[in-house]
Amino acid sequence: MRIILDAMGGDNAPLEIIRGACEASLVTDSTLVLVGREDVIKGHLAELEYNKDRIEIHHAEGVITMEDDPMVVVKGKKDSSMSEGLRLLKESGDAFVSAGSTGALHTGATLIVRNVKGVRRAAIASILPFNRPMLLMDSGANVTVTPDNLVQWAYTGSIYMKNVMNVEKPAVGLLNNGTEECKGTEVQREAYALLSACSDINFVGNVEAKDIPSGVCDVLVTDGFTGNIALKLTEGMAKFFFGTLKEVFGGKLRGMLCYLLMKKDLRGLKNRFDASAYGGAPILGISRPVIKAHGSSNARAIKNAVLQAEKFAASAASAEIEAALAARREAAMKTE
Repeated sequence: MRIILDAMGGDNAPLEIIRGACEASLVTDSTLVLVGREDVIKGHLAELEYNKDRIEIHHAEGVITMEDDPMVVVKGKKDSSMSEGLRLLKESGDAFVSAGSTGALHTGATLIVRNVKGVRRAAIASILPFNRPMLLMDSGANVTVTPDNLVQWAYTGSIYMKNVMNVEKPAVGLLNNGTEECKGTEVQREAYALLSACSDINFVGNVEAKDIPSGVCDVLVTDGFTGNIALKLTEGMAKFFFGTLKEVFGGKLRGMLCYLLMKKDLRGLKNRFDASAYGGAPILGISRPVIKAHGSSNARAIKNAVLQAEKFAASAASAEIEAALAARREAAMKTE
């Protein structure tokens, strides 16, 4: 298997991307292709431990920044590490990992690699790391959506959770401002009706934001604008919570003694909410696995994103998504 990495994308690139690939090379049988400036990559590799049989370098001179227009991935910066990596994925790769610009990655994956047949819009699916991991989609790519987009994401998210996260019969919720089926805009109300009619989707109804941490479903569908706000709020609350704990335990002698007694438990609590354990967010609906790692990903997160990409590529998820959407189209045609 060939897993391709955008070595120059992300806040901590290229060092943390390369370090993550090196750590992954010690535990995987896949070939990892680092795409970026060859001299820079070689310079970092010279100082790191890695399996030399598992890492290759593909030179790409350009770099897409977070400030670039997303379309530069196919127009202005075709020589960039992201553009080159996506072309490699289309030609000979099994999966692609990037911590670079979300907009450029979504655009490039859609226009270069292309969507699974039948998928109208690919969506970013982020794992919310609660006791019951929840797949939130879309979490930032599609600001405006149709009810049918939300239904398609219910299918793609369910299939991903079943094939990659080993969740039997994933429960699907629709993010809304109330649990009653009459709540929300026309888009939410129509999506509710469509999802309720899908016998092959385990739809559990509307989900309010306050119930997200309770693990009421495995897949939560919404538009990318709302989803991104929910995602960023969750990240911010986690930082606030652990920052507050640090203040409580770090101020006085009594707090420091309590911390020493609870150190192991507190570390376990922090690890439970560590999204880097899941690696990154798959862009579901693309014909080959594309993983969007967090922009601030460290080596651990990149390593886990590689392992996640490998598991995604080895699964039957993409083929099953295409088959499920084809069956849905066929059923719709029979009722017309």
